[in-house]
Amino acid sequence: MIPTPECLNSIQQKQRISSLDDANTMKTVLVIPDGVADEPQQLLDGQTPLQAAHIPNMDLVARRGIVGRTNNVPTSMPSGSDVGTMSLFGYSPLEFHTGRAPLEASAQGIELQPGDWAIRCNLVTIRDQIMTSFTAGQFPSSDARALLELLQRESCGDPHWKFHPGVSYRNLLVYRTRGESTPFGDDLKTVPPHDITDQRIEPYLPQGTGAEHLLKLMQRSEELFAGSEINHRRSRQDELPATGIWLWGQGQRPDLPLFQKRFGARGAVITAVDLLRGIGRLIGWQTIEVEGATGYLDTNYAAKGQAAIQALTDPDLDFLVVHVEATDEASHEGSVEEKVHAVEQIDQHIVGPIHRWLEGQGDYRLLICPDHPTFLRTRTHSHGDCPFTVCGSGISPDAAVTYSEITAGNAEVRFANGWDLMPWLMAAQSVH
Repeated sequence: MIPTPECLNSIQQKQRISSLDDANTMKTVLVIPDGVADEPQQLLDGQTPLQAAHIPNMDLVARRGIVGRTNNVPTSMPSGSDVGTMSLFGYSPLEFHTGRAPLEASAQGIELQPGDWAIRCNLVTIRDQIMTSFTAGQFPSSDARALLELLQRESCGDPHWKFHPGVSYRNLLVYRTRGESTPFGDDLKTVPPHDITDQRIEPYLPQGTGAEHLLKLMQRSEELFAGSEINHRRSRQDELPATGIWLWGQGQRPDLPLFQKRFGARGAVITAVDLLRGIGRLIGWQTIEVEGATGYLDTNYAAKGQAAIQALTDPDLDFLVVHVEATDEASHEGSVEEKVHAVEQIDQHIVGPIHRWLEGQGDYRLLICPDHPTFLRTRTHSHGDCPFTVCGSGISPDAAVTYSEITAGNAEVRFANGWDLMPWLMAAQSVH
């Protein structure tokens, strides 16, 4: 795999990337501020959140390296972190993606057999047939487990079905074929609930072969949850109840080649999101848990930065991903202020400390890139280019002095296929 001709020609013409000794190893870090790419905001005087935020450490990476753009989500696929991060990790989703839920199943240690299906199960709040909250008000994990146990007990006498509690509103449903034929077809269509916030749900309900099974479970959840004391208590406390489940993101186990075999580097991932844990495990990475990492706006940024530095001291670790969901969550909630705050926290507590540590350790490369844009205006994921900045060994600076969508939009370095960015980043690094 090589960069697109467009990008390769630009790099060669500008001579921005110099050759490294093939025998040399280095530490490489990818920081993913999930969904940070956005549009100019009226509340920010026409600036994007990246432009408006105080991000001296990201800007320093831009000054010492290059700024470019990458398109991580093919237009033929729905935009989401499952597709975007797979691209960022160097795997074409057109070739390897089978669905979001199987990736999360891997994170939970759920082994899918041939013919089995995993399905994402959100706890949601639907009122008057409108998707009020795709998180049911960030539903607590302990309460979510109790509701799913109720649903398993009262609606799933069929041994093929099994609910698996996850974190907060993020849960899974697994269908085991048990040697029988699958009830689902490739034409089964579902829609992520975060794509339809404040919209009527009827046009987005599951459709296609097997949809009736999902719809039956969704309807049964509404009946059971309506009488739940958990929901009654939350309502009394002015908290959103989980009025039902929303099933989506179905798929079967993907076949992903190991990252070390593909790129010659031993990797690890720091994230609070099962999706990235799952991809990491499937491609052979360590998963590093961080206390206080929530996958939400209240995540412990400093602990993530400290955990990253601690992980990098391992001589057997070559490549590290630090993923932060907060910027994406801020867009889903439509909060300009929270998005600016989140990116500033990533800059201060993650990018800055990691960069300073890397500089004192010899050869390194540091890449900052979101997986996809998430627009505050629409409160959902979008297609389009993501800005990236990278600095380190063998990378000659370009003229950029800041990191933003606007700077990247004027850059000559562009990857039309996001999965070509990783081979380019890892070029000339030794194979173990």
